[in-house]
Amino acid sequence: MSRREVFRLVNACLLLLCVSMYLGTGWSLILFTFPIAPELTVDNYYLQFVPQVQAATRFFTWMTGVMLVSAAVLWWGERRTAYKWYPAAVFGLVVVATLLTRFLIFPYNDAMAAGITDPAELSRVLAGWMRTNVIRVSLWTLQWLAMVGYFAHKLVRLERAAHAGSQPVARDSRRGTRGPLVEART
Repeated sequence: MSRREVFRLVNACLLLLCVSMYLGTGWSLILFTFPIAPELTVDNYYLQFVPQVQAATRFFTWMTGVMLVSAAVLWWGERRTAYKWYPAAVFGLVVVATLLTRFLIFPYNDAMAAGITDPAELSRVLAGWMRTNVIRVSLWTLQWLAMVGYFAHKLVRLERAAHAGSQPVARDSRRGTRGPLVEART
């Protein structure tokens, strides 16, 4: 395996790690955080959401940059292959999820961080925040599926190549070529 191939593999694994972190974070929100939303009040929502969301925003802002660079590098390395569509899909989905976050989710985050004192306003903000996060988690899931598709596609091709290379070879005396040994049935 060449250095270039090792670099491409390490880069693809880094991108898989990042999309997996988004996937896990998103689905943990839906499965474990959303169910407690009806129990939240203006007195207790802040500690349940704001510090975690602020920490996640700082971390994921940095990680999103890494993802965009990694997807672009992987696309460049695969640009002449059928594998190029996987990092292209991840890149596009990261851009869409980032725009969704920036323009639709951040205003909800800001409202919660500023302090909501009206129960009706809290209900409205939480409902909007959860709705847009379902869309974002869907995008994160598609990112993960694209990277899993990349590795699955590589694995299928590797298995096919290994399978084709393991067949016994027979000499075709008529053409002077070698090919897979195939038993004739009579």
